[in-house]
Amino acid sequence: MATVNLNLKIDSESNRILEIIKAVYGLSNKAEAVEKLVRENGVKLVEPELREEFLAEIVSGTREWERKYKFKRKMTMNEVDELLGL
Repeated sequence: MATVNLNLKIDSESNRILEIIKAVYGLSNKAEAVEKLVRENGVKLVEPELREEFLAEIVSGTREWERKYKFKRKMTMNEVDELLGL
């Protein structure tokens, strides 16, 4: 993976937190501490888990669309659930 140089201005409290993370995980510098924070917390923002309510809303909307346009499903809902691992 390619590396990118980054120049950051942070306050003293953030600097202290990075020093603590560096020490706790035995990292060699603050750049590794920032990388660890980004990897651990960034996944929550980039790939959020699908909530049950969201999936139910999609299924409901799909059913309404099917009724409105008289769509004939080629796959049963049980097959869709199995495919999604539900």
